[in-house]
Amino acid sequence: MRWWSVANFVSNAGTWMQLTVQNLLVLQITGSAAATGLSMSVQAAPALLMSVLGGAAVDRWPRKLTAAVSQALLAVIAFTTATLVALDRLDMTTLMVLAAVTGMVATVDNPACALLGNDLVPAEDVPSAIGVGALVFNAGRLAGAALAGVTVGFLGTAAAYFANGFSFLFVTAVIPFLRPAAGAVRQAAVRQAAEGRAARRPASGTSVREGLAFFARRPRLLALAGVTGISAVFGRNYGLTLAVLVTGPLAGGAGAFGTVSTVLAAGGIVGAVLGARLRRPSVRLVGALAATGALLQIAAGLSPSLAMLVVLVLPMAVVESVSDTAGTAVLQTDPPAHLRGRVLGVWGSIGTVWSLGGPPALGLLMELAGPRGALITGGAVIALSLASGHLLHRRRVTTPVALTKDAAPQEALQTAA
Repeated sequence: MRWWSVANFVSNAGTWMQLTVQNLLVLQITGSAAATGLSMSVQAAPALLMSVLGGAAVDRWPRKLTAAVSQALLAVIAFTTATLVALDRLDMTTLMVLAAVTGMVATVDNPACALLGNDLVPAEDVPSAIGVGALVFNAGRLAGAALAGVTVGFLGTAAAYFANGFSFLFVTAVIPFLRPAAGAVRQAAVRQAAEGRAARRPASGTSVREGLAFFARRPRLLALAGVTGISAVFGRNYGLTLAVLVTGPLAGGAGAFGTVSTVLAAGGIVGAVLGARLRRPSVRLVGALAATGALLQIAAGLSPSLAMLVVLVLPMAVVESVSDTAGTAVLQTDPPAHLRGRVLGVWGSIGTVWSLGGPPALGLLMELAGPRGALITGGAVIALSLASGHLLHRRRVTTPVALTKDAAPQEALQTAA
């Protein structure tokens, strides 16, 4: 698990380095901010339709081999891009094609690597392992963004792509040496038995439908999707809302927003550490954290000064990070072992809808209500939606009827009826 965490830190740092440089590269080629957003959408779009297929592949194929091959393919894409940049042969069309291919490979790589990490710890430690993964992700994000500027300044744009390619190769080299934890062997045996039964089924499409059907019939997963979706659309996009709030009503500059961004990143790391201590995460906990974050968001929208906003941003980031860790733990532990890849695939498709539709919807809300109004309205929508859902859930719960000792059982049942 330590080797896997180190490998993921290196890979995440390389990925965020490339993403940062890619935005600068698109601006350099086209001079258009819209083209930059388009390149990000092109890379994310394959997950909308292909995540379910990628999750099914992860359930069917050997997990270590799947993760190693997908990481190697991502390395090839990064090296190809780096070579084209170094030779000054990269145009916008080629960059879009490479971004789309990266997105397609990621539909297999993301669930494969997530579930591979879970196999390295006993079953009871999976929530903690997910928290460690969140901590590694946030640390890699900070390191990658910082290294991007240094690398481009001293070595050029192509060097960032080469560095990302080597980071993928490092993960590929580590994977063959990983061994499942003693407590995870039983899960692996169950999964292999299920895969053997699935291999005897006549239609490959049944595997995909099984994952979709499980997700649709599982109330707690549907509730988790609802909580996460409403939070993703009306909150969480703090890089957008807080940027407009800081540079607009609070009259701050780029330095002030840099301070807010740093506090957000620090809060994410603190939240990941706290999330790693969760033993029994639940959808109820995710909902409570989302409601808390919504109230903090409303308070941030009402902030009279930049100093007050910075004070509120830290708990906002902590709550968001713990909520994400708890939700991911529920998602990866609730389904049976042989269905987890497909459930993650379904989740990937749903999450792509939020990531593609959330920022434009929030941008429209800011156009209509301003940055303060968007934060306040979004937080109120989240809080009211969660409160309504909680009340409806409580009303649907059946209250048991106790039989009194001095009443006949049949009379008591008739009265209850």
